[in-house]
Amino acid sequence: MGLAISKSLKTLLMASKDKPTVAKIHALMILTGIFGHGNSNSKLIQSYSRLGHIECARQVFDKSPQCGVAAWNAMIIAYSRRGVKTEALSLYRRMESEGVRPDSSTYTVVLKACARSSDLRNGEGIWRQAVDHGYGDDVFVGTAALNLYSKCGKMEKAMRVFDKMGRRDLVCWTTMITGLARNGQAREAVDIYRKMRNNGMEGDEVVMLGLIQACTTLGNLKMGLSIHGFMIRKDDITMDVFVQTSLVDMYAKNGRLEIASCLFRTMLYKNVISWGAMISGYAQNGFAGNALQLMVEMQSSGCKPDSASLVSVLLACSQVGFMKFGKSVHGYIVRRLLHFDCVSSTAVIDMYSKCGSLSSARKAFDQTSFRDSISWNAIIASYGTHGAGEEALSLFLRMRKTNMKPDHATFASLLSALSHSGLVEKGQYWFNVMVNEYKIQPSEKHYACMVDLLSRAGKVEEARELIDSMIIEPGIAVWVALLSGCCNHGKLLIGETAAKKVLELNPDDAGIFALVSNFFASARRWDEVAEVRKIMKKTGMKKVPGCSVMEVKGKLHAFLMEDKSHHEYEEIMRVLEKLDYDMKAIGYVPETEFVLHDQEEEVKENLGIAMKQPSSSPKL
Repeated sequence: MGLAISKSLKTLLMASKDKPTVAKIHALMILTGIFGHGNSNSKLIQSYSRLGHIECARQVFDKSPQCGVAAWNAMIIAYSRRGVKTEALSLYRRMESEGVRPDSSTYTVVLKACARSSDLRNGEGIWRQAVDHGYGDDVFVGTAALNLYSKCGKMEKAMRVFDKMGRRDLVCWTTMITGLARNGQAREAVDIYRKMRNNGMEGDEVVMLGLIQACTTLGNLKMGLSIHGFMIRKDDITMDVFVQTSLVDMYAKNGRLEIASCLFRTMLYKNVISWGAMISGYAQNGFAGNALQLMVEMQSSGCKPDSASLVSVLLACSQVGFMKFGKSVHGYIVRRLLHFDCVSSTAVIDMYSKCGSLSSARKAFDQTSFRDSISWNAIIASYGTHGAGEEALSLFLRMRKTNMKPDHATFASLLSALSHSGLVEKGQYWFNVMVNEYKIQPSEKHYACMVDLLSRAGKVEEARELIDSMIIEPGIAVWVALLSGCCNHGKLLIGETAAKKVLELNPDDAGIFALVSNFFASARRWDEVAEVRKIMKKTGMKKVPGCSVMEVKGKLHAFLMEDKSHHEYEEIMRVLEKLDYDMKAIGYVPETEFVLHDQEEEVKENLGIAMKQPSSSPKL
């Protein structure tokens, strides 16, 4: 009879949905004498904690005449789920000291608590105790240990545990795949999945999420398409918002924006991460207009953008010089009191700089409360881009006074700034400081900056000597910098070597081929010019037409070479003709030696004038 009552009360406890009901059952258990018998207390603890009343659960635990392992586990689980790791660990230690032997559930829960807070030291100690007590082969405890090592980034240790496991369930395989993908070991994640399939086990949506992330990291679109197709064919895999967003992100980062957009449009529910993934995809692939349009659409749908979405929009604004929109985004961040972290502030600085407003970039930098090396690098690079090398150097010196150590990117920004300003001696000095004082091994980017610095100043021979002294193989950026200097200063002998080196490296940029062609044309080497054109034609490569974008009264106007579609084209041409007349009147003679050799002289002259015009910058 007592056993039947006990079972009935336990059933009622598990079905209870509020504290008063549980309290009544609690009182009835005391009156009937059931309280403290068997594992009835553990059910009571579970019920209180399930409803969020952990203090009541603890009172039941403390007042119980005797607590079996189930009651201890129930209380440890309650603290673990609330994120109170210290109490969970304290109870575990007390449990051991009172002679109550932990079971599989105990070790699993305590390891999960350590994993949740990335407490590797305590977690490893508990795992060793579990192994010593014979739970090393327990699949639940083993999976909890895998999760611990995965969350702490110790995938080598996780792999050792995984390899020793005699039995592996789906959760175990999933933990390894997602852990490897999350820790940047995409190839290993794919390998584990293949082993899983060879063991006759198929993955669920969590496994697929890990694999999609791995494909994104590897840039393996073929496998990504295969995984997507597999998920469509499998009826038991849920294509929820997390899976769909991961697919959108994968396609976008692999440049397949048409598929990403199609998938995004078919999503029944989109969260802020979904919108951010698509906006980021457009921005990072150079489709700034689409990114800006989608941000407007996102806000119209009632979804508030997060920091990641706003950073992507700022990138888009910087690509097309749309400062009005960028300024609105900056204002939105400030008004909404979003966390103006280093990433957001750096994006704002970069946007203002690329939109032509160096003063706004500096103001944003000065208003940044916490500055890391990325923020400093961004403002130094901004001054360099605008040809203000001295100011860039001044900022670099100010950075050093803050005791912030400049890194390889800082020196790349500084050297580039000094190069654009023609500050040769200062560039050489700080390059030597980087190597000798900061012990930073020069990368190709540093060498390219130095070669560009020397070549711009006409010191092409010194630039060639620097290339010969490089301890790494010079890449295409280095040879292009040298070739550009040779073109500008008529250094044909060294230029010929540089041009051949560039062609050997098979560039995929039509602009580089155009530079090589122009160099040979300036040297009257028509056979080589024809050969370069032949290579371009064979590979289907075409020089992208020059394009200027400017902002006028809050609207963007794009001008493509030989494009007559602008509604004010006739008026623009009248102004250009007047400028042409005025320039010739003051003795301007166009330079045509770098223009394609087979054009008529008059055409070459007009092209030369066009080439001498400064690139359009945004109207502020």
